[in-house]
Amino acid sequence: MTHSADVATGPDLRALAVARIARQRLVALAIPAAILAYLVYIFFAFDIAGLANRLRVDNMVTLLSDTWSYKTHVTRDNRSGDVEVAIEGERQGTYPAGEAPDWVSLGSDRTEIVLDDGHVVVFEGADVRYDIPGYGLVTAGHDGRRIVLETPDGSVPDFISASNARVDITTEAGRVSLTRTRNEVFRYFAGWELFFFTLSSPYHGHGPLEILFGDRIDPDRSNIAGAWQDFWGNPMWRHADVVWALGETILMAFLGTMGAALVALPLAFAAARNFAPLVALRFAVRRVFDFARGVDALIWTILLSRAFGPGPLTGTLAILLTDTGTFGKLFSESLENVDGRQIEGVRSTGANALQRSRFGVIPQITPVLISQILYYLESNTRSATIIGAITGGGIGLLLTQAIITQKDWEEVTYYIVLIVLMVMVMDTVSGWLRSRLIRGT
Repeated sequence: MTHSADVATGPDLRALAVARIARQRLVALAIPAAILAYLVYIFFAFDIAGLANRLRVDNMVTLLSDTWSYKTHVTRDNRSGDVEVAIEGERQGTYPAGEAPDWVSLGSDRTEIVLDDGHVVVFEGADVRYDIPGYGLVTAGHDGRRIVLETPDGSVPDFISASNARVDITTEAGRVSLTRTRNEVFRYFAGWELFFFTLSSPYHGHGPLEILFGDRIDPDRSNIAGAWQDFWGNPMWRHADVVWALGETILMAFLGTMGAALVALPLAFAAARNFAPLVALRFAVRRVFDFARGVDALIWTILLSRAFGPGPLTGTLAILLTDTGTFGKLFSESLENVDGRQIEGVRSTGANALQRSRFGVIPQITPVLISQILYYLESNTRSATIIGAITGGGIGLLLTQAIITQKDWEEVTYYIVLIVLMVMVMDTVSGWLRSRLIRGT
């Protein structure tokens, strides 16, 4: 017989259900409210509203255009009166004295620069005249230590930035800059100029068909050999150095990943419950793994660079230390899930402990090991780029140098494209290896 106190009455069940539904509604409202409050905090903490004021569209446009185009500088030194024409302002891209492209007319004290769409800039001594179609003639001259600007209507439009020390005029045809020491015109062209040959190369300006099938251009070298030498040794784009840097990056990733796998595999046996009966040993090895992977590879890079100095070896060791901890954890978990019956089958043949591990354990975990190692090899190829920027090795160093100078953003684009291609190749090779080694296809 059931006591009446143990049986909930109808009203009690109803109140319990109402209270539970109320709590669920409160939780359902509290979670979105907490998320909304967090988003509001982020909005004010990171000053999202002020982003519009800090946004520089002109700088963004200039940066994006620099990634796929190059500019030719026409510069007049106001102290000596010399006029120099250089592609990207590089020494190897500087035209010989007295020479210039056909859109620049050099004179003793007058230089005329014809830009696109009828824009014409004239250096008249230290003064500059810029004829802008649809707007009029803009004149800037030097009055002592001041730069005096004259516009058609007397006002300063948005595309002109002017002060007593500097004037910048930016139009769709190019850019004109005046300071006390020099006047400069920048004209933009699509492409990566001098990517194959610099102005000093006899092969500059010659097409591929002319180089392959035409008459000998350089009397001392065959066309193909000479063109390859000048391309490979291009002092502006440094193709040979870039390929060597890519090799260093891949080598750092490969040695670091494979070295970590070789170190972690035997230690993983000491961390697996079914292979290491001593609790103290398992605890110690697992804490070593936690410590190794708990410190990011970039931190290891900084610490090791103090000990070993900059170079690819430091980056390799940083990857090795971090991945040893990661592989140790993954490998030990794989070992704990092996099928004991296969090990017993090998034991029944009289095999010793080493043979049981070789023939009863390793074949079971090999597919997992290969998959994990190849995945981390892909990942470390990307990581080695950033690590190389710190250790002074690989493509990461060249990329960092190009970004710091903020001069030739097309070089930055070149390095980024190569890094993406490198990662894609590593991904393809890794997938092929997984298919061959794991599935045998």
